[in-house]
Amino acid sequence: MRLTDRVVVVTGGAGGIGAALGRRFVAEGAAVVVLADLDADAAHAVAAAIGPAARGVGLDATDAAQVAALVTEVETRYGRIDLFCANAGVATGRGLDAEDADWERSWQVNVVAHVYAARAVLPGMLARGEGYLLHTCSAAGLLTAVGDAPYTATKHAAVGFAEWLAITYRDRGIRVSALCPQGVDTPMLADGLAEGHLGARVIAASGPVLTPDAVADATVTGLAEERFLILPHPEVADYARRRADDPDGWQAGLRRLMGRLRRDAQAGPQR
Repeated sequence: MRLTDRVVVVTGGAGGIGAALGRRFVAEGAAVVVLADLDADAAHAVAAAIGPAARGVGLDATDAAQVAALVTEVETRYGRIDLFCANAGVATGRGLDAEDADWERSWQVNVVAHVYAARAVLPGMLARGEGYLLHTCSAAGLLTAVGDAPYTATKHAAVGFAEWLAITYRDRGIRVSALCPQGVDTPMLADGLAEGHLGARVIAASGPVLTPDAVADATVTGLAEERFLILPHPEVADYARRRADDPDGWQAGLRRLMGRLRRDAQAGPQR
């Protein structure tokens, strides 16, 4: 897909990867990019900074009625939605100590919101015989988010759902990509590091932390090539192969890394 003259919706569009996607899509010549976010004021501010081709709206991506209403409104105003980016996501930084509410919130935002988006936007796309779904799933959906059980489980589910959509609807003109970055310089990672979450420390120690704009660049390339897996960190493909070829060795390596980080944390800052 080329972005020129396209009508695009991005959830989680008020910051991080979502805002970067909005900026890049407009730069690529999109006709309009609707940035939808639970924080409506922030979405409006980001859209205003991007320019007249961007529009900010308030949206709870876990509310099926709100998602359906947004899709209807955009289709009525602009005639279609060419690309829907289900980008909103949450992390917990917790393991078995995660509360039921943490699991439910993770499930709703990281998985069910993707279901609601597809359910709302696919009828129009199928009627036209074309359309594109981009789901932000994270490298955790191919590997493991050490230290965050809800994030790991739900991101794996998100990749699985995206793959199901790709298999089911590709022959009817619907293309699907799963965006799976690893470390990205977003508030989610910064907050995790500030709170000492093991998973955030593993990410920071295991590879480059990209800017959201770099992720957006990789996304545009992946959309143009219509790849199912868009990997802004190319090394993730190698990690996934190593994990598949030797699950026990892969897990042993992560345990060693976890142990080292825990020892470093207990030792404290060195003088």
